[in-house]
Amino acid sequence: MNTTTWRAATGGALALAILAAGCGRSADKAPEQAQNVTTGKVTGEVTVWAMGEEGKALGAFVKDFESANPGVKVSVTAIGWDVAHDKITAAIAGSATPDVTMVGSTWSGELAKTGALEPTPGNLVDKSAFFPGAWQTVDVNGTAYGVPWYVETRVLYYRTDQAKKAGVEPPATWQEFTAFAKALKDKGGAKNGFNQSYTQGASWQEVLPLIWQAGGEIVKDGKYTFDTPEALTALKQYQSLFTQKLAPNNTPEGAFPQSFIKGEVGGFFSGPWMIGVLNNDGGPGFKDKFDVAPYPKGPVSATSFVGGADMVGFKKAKNRDAAWKFIQWLSEPQVQAKWYTTVKSLPAVEKAWQEPELTADKQLAVFGEQLKDAKTPPPFPTWEQVAKVLESELEKLARGTQTPEQTLKAIQSQADTIGTGL
Repeated sequence: MNTTTWRAATGGALALAILAAGCGRSADKAPEQAQNVTTGKVTGEVTVWAMGEEGKALGAFVKDFESANPGVKVSVTAIGWDVAHDKITAAIAGSATPDVTMVGSTWSGELAKTGALEPTPGNLVDKSAFFPGAWQTVDVNGTAYGVPWYVETRVLYYRTDQAKKAGVEPPATWQEFTAFAKALKDKGGAKNGFNQSYTQGASWQEVLPLIWQAGGEIVKDGKYTFDTPEALTALKQYQSLFTQKLAPNNTPEGAFPQSFIKGEVGGFFSGPWMIGVLNNDGGPGFKDKFDVAPYPKGPVSATSFVGGADMVGFKKAKNRDAAWKFIQWLSEPQVQAKWYTTVKSLPAVEKAWQEPELTADKQLAVFGEQLKDAKTPPPFPTWEQVAKVLESELEKLARGTQTPEQTLKAIQSQADTIGTGL
């Protein structure tokens, strides 16, 4: 699932989510204590909300859980990503939450602050079973709220035919990456060597990895820290593709990914869902014209971005034990592997990648390796607001109306004003 497909839903109800419960959390409070759940026989109805294609498919998928747990009925309500955030926060405000809901991977901090989420029971799952970046999405101030369900990360997509014509291999470093994009344009036949995001929706997801790869962090001592030497190195790398005319900053809306399929663009960064898009839209034979590779390494690392979705439980769940047992079941390696075959959502549990459903796909293996070095934005209640600031300022940088230094100062100033929300 593309993280940007649900991000638009998060902005409007931020204040409601924070005020919905009178016992909001703050950064100076001790971590909440997680209470154990019954691991024996459970019965009764479990109400679940889930979004997008996953929500549509989950209703049939849970039959396996019901068969293994006679007396349990899982009722799934499928809702759209565009209304999910508002629906959840309204349910919290009205004390009418389901037992379980799926949430976007950057929502944990905001929803945890309402006081409505229940900490993950201590006897439920082993956090070491998950990719570290995936577990970060549920960890708020040392307390886990929910369990990672599925993940996605970004890797390099490129035209293999153009790379072969240009005589280049997938790049391993930033320096090689710039030369790679130039070769695809100058020798491979691409009008633009690369397609780099610069408008609302996805640009921050491409810039955060560059900051991490340069050795930077966007949070220190509980505060946003964007105006740093490492971030400046990252933004100069990001800007260089535009200034060297290797990436366009005037792409018509809707032109991508057709521009890649037509051979007008040689490469781009994206998530696993794009494989299906390209195979479907590119037609017969196009699968042989592109491949994926890990992120090129920056000065310090080759860290990517991790997104996806989590499953959380509520303190006012009517069937607490059965609800958490259902969440635990969703995180079992065999179940995660089967879920991948159902909707192509990547497992958050590392052992699931050893299941036969996933080991046969070489392109998929690239995502599995990249997930071992991937991070998530901080689970702050205000992250979505700050992400929009990033996108707005990055577009100015891409269009050449401000420098990297000016961009970072503008981002830092606005982030300081917004604060973390904790």
